[in-house]
Amino acid sequence: MISHSRIELSESALRHNIFFVKTQMAPDVQLSAVVKGNAYGHGIEQFVPLAHKAGIRHFSVFSSTEADRVQKSLSTTDYELMIMGQVADEDLPQVIEREMQFYVFDLERLEAALKAAESIGKLARIHLELETGMNRTGLEEANLPAAIDLLDAYREHFILEGFCTHFAGSESISNHTRVADQSAKFRELQEHFQNHGFQAKRVHVGCSATLISYPDFQYNMVRVGILLYGFWPSKETMIRCMVQGRIGQQDPLRRVISWKSYIMTLKRVRFGEFVGYGTAYQAQKDMVIAVIPIGYAYGFSRNFSNQGNALIRGKVTPVLGIVNMNLVMVDVTEVEDAMRGDEVVLIGHQGENSISVASFEQMSNQLNYELLTRLPQELPRVVVE
Repeated sequence: MISHSRIELSESALRHNIFFVKTQMAPDVQLSAVVKGNAYGHGIEQFVPLAHKAGIRHFSVFSSTEADRVQKSLSTTDYELMIMGQVADEDLPQVIEREMQFYVFDLERLEAALKAAESIGKLARIHLELETGMNRTGLEEANLPAAIDLLDAYREHFILEGFCTHFAGSESISNHTRVADQSAKFRELQEHFQNHGFQAKRVHVGCSATLISYPDFQYNMVRVGILLYGFWPSKETMIRCMVQGRIGQQDPLRRVISWKSYIMTLKRVRFGEFVGYGTAYQAQKDMVIAVIPIGYAYGFSRNFSNQGNALIRGKVTPVLGIVNMNLVMVDVTEVEDAMRGDEVVLIGHQGENSISVASFEQMSNQLNYELLTRLPQELPRVVVE
């Protein structure tokens, strides 16, 4: 059965982006591919096997639910998996049994994890997330003595996989002082654990923005998300990379994702008639419009009303009127021989033209992260070269 639209993932673009990311990494630094948010909208079940095929051997997710999807998507055990956020206490035994690594960021989770590991007789593979100034999740300095007592009491029931933290805004130079303070605090707290005999296999603080803007903060692992998908954390990070001479004047990244639909039907509209709901658009001439079976229910924001675009037969066709829940209308008056079933590109290339996620971002006032992760999970994803 044909879907109203589909997502295409470019295997060659992903390989290219992985290569670029590795050129920015120091030798012997582990790359963890962040696939939270349904692999930034690209689809965990499709993206993860593609990334593994391209050489990725470490994946980071937000929740135990996402971790389960990653494991089910791969037919091999030749990889590591790290949960950076939500794991319910009742899920801890299963997470430990399946050798998933996970963040510990408060005393309650630490105690629950260690007791679960003791109960089932298997080691908890924990990453201690330290509070350094993000004030989101992380073991606070005041709780370190109690945390050390717990770790001492359960030494035989865990593997200390990592020390980690997250910087609050390394994509912008305006946050430089805060990031520098966090880095100094992280080193101080890490050393406190080390002075009590706790050494971690990995130390990691770096996301995509940190890798680009603070390359000295790589330690021995970086958690990279948005760069792998072909997008910059912000325009500022790309400019800083250019100024530092680490890239040329052209964007070296390639977008992995394309979003495509088709013309469901065509309609002729006379001069003076209105298109769609209300009076948002009135025809300024006799027109031909194409109706496309996508809308805000499928991730095509209502903010694109009267200002979005689509590509049909290589030509840019503007959205007319209000974006509906399931439909959008575009002007194909100047598209020669447009017909039912023609491919419609919503994000990606067609002919000599392209529509970028950045253009969506500007029109909808959404970050590229937000727009991508709002693409519905039920949209079919297919891999192309």
